[in-house]
Amino acid sequence: MRLGTTEIVLILILALVLFGGGKLAGVGKALGKSIKDFKNEVKEEGPADQAKGEKKDSSDGQAQA
Repeated sequence: MRLGTTEIVLILILALVLFGGGKLAGVGKALGKSIKDFKNEVKEEGPADQAKGEKKDSSDGQAQA
């Protein structure tokens, strides 16, 4: 089931009526910050995971070339 333009507009109007403009702006700002923080954490995890993998390889007792 896909949402069309009419349904999305109706949902946005309903959210605006229920929560008000100020609260929706705050929610949008918080959501944007959360997404930005998540992306930064994912980027930082990459090199850390590689370093952990190298430590596991060296702890096998085999010499690396």
